[in-house]
Amino acid sequence: MPDVPYYRPDLARIHHEGFGFHADRVAPGVLAILEPIRARRGTVLEIGCGSGLLTRHLVDAGHRVIATDASPAMIELAAAYATGTESLRVLALPDDPVPGADAIVSVGHPLSYLDSEADIHRSIGALAAALRPGGVLVFDICDLRWGAVRVDRPPQVWSEDDWLLVTRTSVPTPDLFRRDMTMFLRNEGTDTWRRTEEVHDNVLVDTATIPPLLDRHGVDAEVRAAFGDEELPDGLVAIVGNRRA
Repeated sequence: MPDVPYYRPDLARIHHEGFGFHADRVAPGVLAILEPIRARRGTVLEIGCGSGLLTRHLVDAGHRVIATDASPAMIELAAAYATGTESLRVLALPDDPVPGADAIVSVGHPLSYLDSEADIHRSIGALAAALRPGGVLVFDICDLRWGAVRVDRPPQVWSEDDWLLVTRTSVPTPDLFRRDMTMFLRNEGTDTWRRTEEVHDNVLVDTATIPPLLDRHGVDAEVRAAFGDEELPDGLVAIVGNRRA
Protein backbone atom coordinates (compact mmCIF):
# COMPACT_ATOMS: atom_id res chain seq x y z
CA MET A 1 0.00 0.00 0.00
CA PRO A 2 1.21 3.57 -0.58
CA ASP A 3 2.52 5.59 2.35
CA VAL A 4 -0.57 7.80 2.03
CA PRO A 5 -3.74 5.68 1.74
CA TYR A 6 -5.78 5.50 -1.43
CA TYR A 7 -9.15 7.26 -1.33
CA ARG A 8 -8.32 10.36 0.63
CA PRO A 9 -11.24 12.66 1.60
CA ASP A 10 -11.92 14.30 -1.79
CA LEU A 11 -11.88 11.09 -3.82
CA ALA A 12 -13.71 9.21 -1.07
CA ARG A 13 -16.55 11.71 -1.30
CA ILE A 14 -16.67 11.54 -5.11
CA HIS A 15 -16.68 7.75 -5.04
CA HIS A 16 -19.50 7.72 -2.49
CA GLU A 17 -21.67 10.18 -4.40
CA GLY A 18 -20.95 9.04 -7.95
CA PHE A 19 -20.07 5.36 -7.95
CA GLY A 20 -22.60 3.50 -5.85
CA PHE A 21 -23.89 1.61 -8.86
CA HIS A 22 -21.48 -1.32 -8.44
CA ALA A 23 -22.63 -2.09 -4.90
CA ASP A 24 -26.27 -1.70 -5.94
CA ARG A 25 -25.73 -3.99 -8.92
CA VAL A 26 -24.04 -6.84 -7.05
CA ALA A 27 -26.04 -6.63 -3.81
CA PRO A 28 -28.90 -8.99 -4.82
CA GLY A 29 -26.51 -11.76 -5.86
CA VAL A 30 -24.28 -11.32 -2.82
CA LEU A 31 -27.25 -11.33 -0.45
CA ALA A 32 -28.59 -14.53 -2.02
CA ILE A 33 -25.22 -16.26 -1.49
CA LEU A 34 -25.08 -15.04 2.12
CA GLU A 35 -28.65 -15.98 3.02
CA PRO A 36 -27.64 -19.11 5.02
CA ILE A 37 -25.33 -16.92 7.10
CA ARG A 38 -28.12 -14.41 7.79
CA ALA A 39 -30.51 -17.19 8.72
CA ARG A 40 -28.19 -18.48 11.44
CA ARG A 41 -27.18 -14.98 12.59
CA GLY A 42 -23.56 -15.46 11.65
CA THR A 43 -21.08 -12.61 11.42
CA VAL A 44 -20.19 -11.09 8.03
CA LEU A 45 -16.76 -9.48 7.70
CA GLU A 46 -16.56 -6.95 4.87
CA ILE A 47 -13.11 -6.18 3.48
CA GLY A 48 -12.80 -2.87 1.63
CA CYS A 49 -16.19 -1.55 2.68
CA GLY A 50 -15.47 1.91 1.27
CA SER A 51 -18.12 4.41 2.30
CA GLY A 52 -20.54 1.64 3.26
CA LEU A 53 -22.41 1.26 -0.03
CA LEU A 54 -22.66 -2.55 0.16
CA THR A 55 -22.51 -2.48 3.96
CA ARG A 56 -25.86 -0.74 4.06
CA HIS A 57 -27.42 -3.46 1.90
CA LEU A 58 -26.01 -6.11 4.25
CA VAL A 59 -27.26 -4.37 7.40
CA ASP A 60 -30.69 -3.66 5.90
CA ALA A 61 -30.99 -7.36 5.02
CA GLY A 62 -30.47 -8.28 8.68
CA HIS A 63 -26.79 -9.26 8.72
CA ARG A 64 -24.40 -8.73 11.61
CA VAL A 65 -21.54 -6.86 9.93
CA ILE A 66 -17.96 -5.98 10.79
CA ALA A 67 -16.93 -3.49 8.09
CA THR A 68 -13.29 -2.64 7.36
CA ASP A 69 -11.32 -0.52 4.92
CA ALA A 70 -7.73 0.66 4.51
CA SER A 71 -8.88 4.28 4.01
CA PRO A 72 -9.68 6.29 7.16
CA ALA A 73 -11.68 8.74 5.01
CA MET A 74 -13.87 5.91 3.76
CA ILE A 75 -14.43 4.58 7.29
CA GLU A 76 -15.55 8.05 8.36
CA LEU A 77 -18.12 8.16 5.55
CA ALA A 78 -19.29 4.61 6.29
CA ALA A 79 -19.88 5.50 9.94
CA ALA A 80 -22.44 8.08 8.83
CA TYR A 81 -23.95 6.16 5.89
CA ALA A 82 -24.09 2.53 7.04
CA THR A 83 -25.44 2.87 10.55
CA GLY A 84 -26.21 -0.39 12.29
CA THR A 85 -22.89 -2.12 11.66
CA GLU A 86 -21.54 -3.95 14.68
CA SER A 87 -18.04 -2.59 14.10
CA LEU A 88 -16.20 -0.26 11.72
CA ARG A 89 -12.43 -0.28 11.64
CA VAL A 90 -9.36 0.46 9.53
CA LEU A 91 -7.79 -2.78 8.30
CA ALA A 92 -4.98 -2.96 5.73
CA LEU A 93 -4.06 -6.28 4.15
CA PRO A 94 -1.89 -8.28 4.04
CA ASP A 95 -0.37 -7.45 7.44
CA ASP A 96 -3.26 -6.49 9.72
CA PRO A 97 -4.90 -9.41 11.56
CA VAL A 98 -8.23 -10.55 10.11
CA PRO A 99 -10.98 -11.24 12.65
CA GLY A 100 -12.82 -14.54 12.48
CA ALA A 101 -16.16 -14.57 10.66
CA ASP A 102 -18.87 -16.83 9.29
CA ALA A 103 -18.72 -15.04 5.94
CA ILE A 104 -16.23 -12.72 4.31
CA VAL A 105 -17.31 -10.44 1.48
CA SER A 106 -15.40 -7.91 -0.58
CA VAL A 107 -16.62 -6.05 -3.68
CA GLY A 108 -15.13 -3.25 -5.76
CA HIS A 109 -11.90 -5.32 -6.16
CA PRO A 110 -10.04 -4.05 -3.04
CA LEU A 111 -7.66 -7.02 -3.20
CA SER A 112 -6.47 -5.71 -6.57
CA TYR A 113 -5.20 -2.59 -4.76
CA LEU A 114 -2.49 -4.55 -2.96
CA ASP A 115 1.14 -4.08 -3.97
CA SER A 116 1.90 -7.42 -5.60
CA GLU A 117 0.52 -10.81 -6.57
CA ALA A 118 2.37 -12.24 -3.58
CA ASP A 119 0.50 -9.84 -1.28
CA ILE A 120 -2.80 -10.84 -2.91
CA HIS A 121 -2.02 -14.52 -2.32
CA ARG A 122 -1.05 -13.83 1.32
CA SER A 123 -4.26 -11.89 1.83
CA ILE A 124 -6.45 -14.57 0.29
CA GLY A 125 -4.78 -17.09 2.62
CA ALA A 126 -5.47 -14.84 5.60
CA LEU A 127 -9.12 -14.50 4.63
CA ALA A 128 -9.45 -18.26 4.26
CA ALA A 129 -7.84 -18.80 7.67
CA ALA A 130 -10.27 -16.33 9.29
CA LEU A 131 -13.30 -18.10 7.83
CA ARG A 132 -15.06 -20.42 10.26
CA PRO A 133 -15.94 -23.99 9.21
CA GLY A 134 -18.87 -23.96 6.81
CA GLY A 135 -18.31 -20.25 6.17
CA VAL A 136 -18.74 -18.44 2.87
CA LEU A 137 -16.14 -16.41 0.98
CA VAL A 138 -17.39 -13.91 -1.63
CA PHE A 139 -15.19 -11.39 -3.42
CA ASP A 140 -14.43 -9.84 -6.79
CA ILE A 141 -10.99 -9.29 -8.27
CA CYS A 142 -9.42 -8.05 -11.51
CA ASP A 143 -8.23 -10.67 -13.98
CA LEU A 144 -5.40 -10.06 -16.47
CA ARG A 145 -8.16 -9.42 -19.00
CA TRP A 146 -9.07 -6.22 -17.11
CA GLY A 147 -5.97 -4.54 -18.47
CA ALA A 148 -5.97 -6.21 -21.89
CA VAL A 149 -9.37 -4.78 -22.82
CA ARG A 150 -8.52 -1.28 -21.54
CA VAL A 151 -5.29 -0.56 -23.39
CA ASP A 152 -5.37 2.92 -24.98
CA ARG A 153 -8.66 3.80 -23.34
CA PRO A 154 -9.36 7.56 -23.68
CA PRO A 155 -9.70 9.77 -20.57
CA GLN A 156 -13.04 9.64 -18.79
CA VAL A 157 -14.86 12.49 -17.07
CA TRP A 158 -17.58 12.39 -14.40
CA SER A 159 -19.16 15.40 -12.73
CA GLU A 160 -21.87 16.66 -10.41
CA ASP A 161 -22.68 20.21 -9.34
CA ASP A 162 -19.85 20.44 -6.79
CA TRP A 163 -17.18 18.13 -8.20
CA LEU A 164 -15.51 16.88 -11.37
CA LEU A 165 -13.31 13.83 -11.82
CA VAL A 166 -10.95 13.23 -14.75
CA THR A 167 -9.44 9.73 -14.99
CA ARG A 168 -6.64 8.75 -17.34
CA THR A 169 -5.77 5.04 -17.42
CA SER A 170 -2.77 3.08 -18.63
CA VAL A 171 -1.50 -0.51 -18.65
CA PRO A 172 2.25 -0.24 -17.97
CA THR A 173 2.61 -4.04 -17.89
CA PRO A 174 0.10 -6.86 -18.55
CA ASP A 175 -0.37 -7.33 -14.80
CA LEU A 176 -0.70 -3.66 -13.80
CA PHE A 177 -3.56 -1.22 -14.40
CA ARG A 178 -3.06 2.42 -13.45
CA ARG A 179 -5.61 5.18 -12.82
CA ASP A 180 -4.30 8.75 -12.79
CA MET A 181 -7.11 10.83 -11.30
CA THR A 182 -7.55 14.59 -10.99
CA MET A 183 -10.38 15.92 -8.83
CA PHE A 184 -11.88 19.39 -8.70
CA LEU A 185 -14.21 20.14 -5.77
CA ARG A 186 -16.03 23.34 -4.90
CA ASN A 187 -14.97 24.78 -1.56
CA GLU A 188 -18.08 24.81 0.61
CA GLY A 189 -19.86 28.16 0.75
CA THR A 190 -17.68 29.77 -1.94
CA ASP A 191 -17.28 29.97 -5.69
CA THR A 192 -13.70 28.70 -5.49
CA TRP A 193 -12.53 25.22 -6.35
CA ARG A 194 -9.64 23.06 -5.18
CA ARG A 195 -7.67 20.48 -7.12
CA THR A 196 -6.36 17.18 -5.75
CA GLU A 197 -4.81 14.15 -7.40
CA GLU A 198 -4.43 10.43 -6.74
CA VAL A 199 -2.74 7.64 -8.69
CA HIS A 200 -4.08 4.13 -8.11
CA ASP A 201 -2.34 0.94 -9.21
CA ASN A 202 -4.27 -2.31 -9.51
CA VAL A 203 -2.42 -5.63 -9.66
CA LEU A 204 -4.01 -8.01 -12.18
CA VAL A 205 -3.85 -11.78 -11.77
CA ASP A 206 -4.72 -14.96 -13.59
CA THR A 207 -7.89 -15.68 -11.63
CA ALA A 208 -7.88 -19.33 -12.69
CA THR A 209 -5.10 -19.81 -10.12
CA ILE A 210 -7.27 -18.66 -7.20
CA PRO A 211 -9.45 -21.79 -6.65
CA PRO A 212 -6.36 -24.06 -6.34
CA LEU A 213 -4.83 -21.54 -3.93
CA LEU A 214 -7.97 -21.52 -1.80
CA ASP A 215 -8.16 -25.32 -1.93
CA ARG A 216 -4.77 -25.44 -0.21
CA HIS A 217 -6.29 -23.28 2.55
CA GLY A 218 -9.33 -25.50 3.04
CA VAL A 219 -11.83 -23.57 0.89
CA ASP A 220 -13.70 -25.02 -2.09
CA ALA A 221 -14.10 -22.12 -4.54
CA GLU A 222 -14.96 -21.31 -8.11
CA VAL A 223 -14.56 -18.41 -10.50
CA ARG A 224 -17.89 -17.00 -11.66
CA ALA A 225 -18.87 -14.42 -14.26
CA ALA A 226 -21.05 -12.70 -11.65
CA PHE A 227 -22.46 -13.11 -8.13
CA GLY A 228 -26.02 -13.37 -9.43
CA ASP A 229 -27.86 -12.06 -12.47
CA GLU A 230 -25.82 -8.85 -12.75
CA GLU A 231 -23.24 -8.23 -15.48
CA LEU A 232 -19.80 -7.38 -14.14
CA PRO A 233 -17.39 -5.12 -16.07
CA ASP A 234 -15.21 -6.98 -18.55
CA GLY A 235 -12.23 -8.46 -16.70
CA LEU A 236 -13.78 -8.33 -13.22
CA VAL A 237 -14.67 -11.78 -11.91
CA ALA A 238 -16.46 -13.15 -8.86
CA ILE A 239 -14.91 -15.74 -6.55
CA VAL A 240 -17.32 -17.73 -4.39
CA GLY A 241 -16.22 -20.41 -1.96
CA ASN A 242 -17.11 -22.40 1.16
CA ARG A 243 -14.75 -23.39 3.93
CA ARG A 244 -14.74 -27.11 4.48
CA ALA A 245 -16.10 -28.25 7.82
